[in-house]
Amino acid sequence: MKNLIKIEMVLAALLCTCLAQAQTLKGSPASIDKQYRTAIEYGYAFVNTSRSVPDYINPRQLVRVSPDRYLELHDVSYPYAVPETKQFLGRLSAQYHSSCGEKLTVTSLLRPRDRQPANSVAHSVHPNGMAIDLRIPSSQQCRAWLERTLLSLEKQHVVEATRERYPPHYHVAVLARGAGARGTLQAGSGPAPAYVVRRGDTLSEIASRTGVSVAQLRAANGLRGSLINVGQKLRIPGTASSDATSGNEAMAVNEIIYRVNRGDTLWRIANRYGTSVEQLRRSNSQAGDALQVGQVLKISKG
Repeated sequence: MKNLIKIEMVLAALLCTCLAQAQTLKGSPASIDKQYRTAIEYGYAFVNTSRSVPDYINPRQLVRVSPDRYLELHDVSYPYAVPETKQFLGRLSAQYHSSCGEKLTVTSLLRPRDRQPANSVAHSVHPNGMAIDLRIPSSQQCRAWLERTLLSLEKQHVVEATRERYPPHYHVAVLARGAGARGTLQAGSGPAPAYVVRRGDTLSEIASRTGVSVAQLRAANGLRGSLINVGQKLRIPGTASSDATSGNEAMAVNEIIYRVNRGDTLWRIANRYGTSVEQLRRSNSQAGDALQVGQVLKISKG
C-alpha cells in the first residue's frame, strides 16, 4: 500500500511538472515558422551583410533604438529595429521599470545574416529587425513579471517569445502591427488621453514612447519650449482611435470609462491609455483575456 501511495505521489508530481512546463516559454519549430511567415507577409527586408545595414536605415524600414531611463542596451552591435518593434520595446520597458524599478536590458536587436551565430536557425527574424533579445532578470520577482507578461502577449498574438538557454535570454519577435505594437492610432474626434509627467521625463522621451513628435506634443499642449514639470498633464495627440472615440469613452478626472470595440485586447487598451494589463485587471475584476464587444472597462488614470 505504501508503495502504491508513493507511485501515485510521483505520478502526481510528474503531472504537475508537465502542466507547469506547458506554461513556459519553450518555443517550437512552429513558432519559428510563424515568425518567418509574418515577416514575409509584412514585407520586412532581410539584411544580408553588415556593410549593407546603412541602406535600410529609414523611417519605414529600420530605426535606431537608443537607451533611456527605462531601457539599457548591452553589447548591441546594431541598435536598429523595425518601427513596430521599437514602439513595442519602448512601452514594454516603461511598464517593466514601473513594476520592477530597474531598466529592461536588451542584448541584441538587428543581426545581419553574416553576423548570425552558428546555432541560429535558418529562418531567424533577427536579420530584419523584427526580434529582440532580452536579458533574463536576476530578480525572481522581475523574472516572473516579465515571463507572465510575455506569455500573456503571446496568447494575444502580439509576440512570439522563447526562453533560450545558449546563451540564456528571452527571444521576442513582435507580430502585431498598428496600435498593438506601435501605440500609434489614427486621430479621432474625441479628447486625447493625458500623460502625467514623472520625475526625469523629457518631451523627447514622452514623444518616443507615445509615437508622436515633440512638435505635436508642443502644439497639443501650448508649449513654446521643452520645459515640463513633475505632475503636469500632457495631452497626447493622435492616440485615440476613431472607433473608440465616437461615443465610446467618457473622460473623468481620475478615470476613463471605455467600451470595448471589435479587435480590442487588454494589451492594446493598456498601451493606448498608458497603463498596464495588470492595472486593468485590478480595476475590472471581471476582465479576463477574452473581451466582449460592448464590454465596459474602467481605466484608472491615477
